[in-house]
Amino acid sequence: MQDMDSILGNQILLVAIIACLLAQGIKLITSLFQKRRIDVRHLFSTGGMPSAHSALVAALATGVGQVKGWNSAEFAIAALFAVIVMYDAAGVRQAAGKQARILNQIIDELFEEGKEFNEERLKELLGHTPFQVLMGLILGIGVSLVAGMIVI
Repeated sequence: MQDMDSILGNQILLVAIIACLLAQGIKLITSLFQKRRIDVRHLFSTGGMPSAHSALVAALATGVGQVKGWNSAEFAIAALFAVIVMYDAAGVRQAAGKQARILNQIIDELFEEGKEFNEERLKELLGHTPFQVLMGLILGIGVSLVAGMIVI
């Protein structure tokens, strides 16, 4: 039980999770304005604005820098981890989303004349645009800096 208390008392971890949840909440609000309805799936989906992955790792790296020092090995590890995650969010996962969109279009065109085909649509919104990653980065740093003024 002491381990669980230690985990729940880790302010850097909690701030990173809060940044991620805040980004997901912003996606829900953005969707409400765009589609004029609440779509709770945005709370649990990947892709969209801002990048929750970027917000999480940016808040994590910023928190580590605030607590351990900007020249610490821990900050270097967290910062490089953040760069890899953000690169993946905007690069590899974005490319996979484009491929899914093309494959879905091919399936639609092949079977549009009433032919039956039991297909499962591929998820197209996998990654982020560089702007979505940048906004997640800014959100994560901001949340961590504000939390640092309050609790860290």
